[in-house]
Amino acid sequence: MQRRRVEAAGAPAAIGPYSQAVRGGDWVFLSGQIGLDPATGELVAGGTVAEATRALDNLGEVLRAAGASFSDVVRCTIYLVDLADFSAVNEAYGARLSQPYPARATVGVASLPKGARVEIDAIALAPVG
Repeated sequence: MQRRRVEAAGAPAAIGPYSQAVRGGDWVFLSGQIGLDPATGELVAGGTVAEATRALDNLGEVLRAAGASFSDVVRCTIYLVDLADFSAVNEAYGARLSQPYPARATVGVASLPKGARVEIDAIALAPVG
């Protein structure tokens, strides 16, 4: 199986030594996205829900670059600095993904890059056509 890097111009560039995503055969492994505005490289204003929405927008751009969509996502992990934001993030998440929802874990963390409040990663199954 060949591995190839996925790069989406419409999503923020990686802020470390990693790829936005890697495709291996029919699988796409997306790195975590935080609520960075791709134009400025800064966190969006408005708190956790705004950051979650932007992180999902960023994931959507990377999925498109990989030839996939949210309907191909089979697994997500959400990292939250404050688990009190769980319900609010669920609303943003539920507005973007549909049934059957991907398997998911939500993890409370002490901190995230750039002071973000939420980070979301994903795995998608998107057959190469």
